[in-house]
Amino acid sequence: MKLCFPVQRNEGMKSDVLGHFGSAPAFIVVDTETNDVITITNDDQHHAHGACNPVMALHGHTVDALVVVGIGAGALSKLNQSGIRVYQSQASTVQGNIDIFTAGSLPEFMPQNTCGGHEGECSH
Repeated sequence: MKLCFPVQRNEGMKSDVLGHFGSAPAFIVVDTETNDVITITNDDQHHAHGACNPVMALHGHTVDALVVVGIGAGALSKLNQSGIRVYQSQASTVQGNIDIFTAGSLPEFMPQNTCGGHEGECSH
């Protein structure tokens, strides 16, 4: 499975998962079957609030799921409609979340847990 993580800086598996998907400068994609790791630059990070295009941000790279700390309802809906599952980060690093995912304990993001804005209304 290809898992995608929003990050501030590429530090490989030690990268910290960024607090919000849409504003991440980059994404780290980990293939849990082959252990391949790639980095994708997010050219959509300076969008207006609520106008995130998560599929465009991934530049055509195919992923099965995202692991995020926070995400807006619109982005979650667009991702789910594209067949991409979204999980809620439970650890600070990519590796920590991979370990939790592999153990089957990473919760899937639900609409009621999405962010309502950036003025203290986010659920993260």
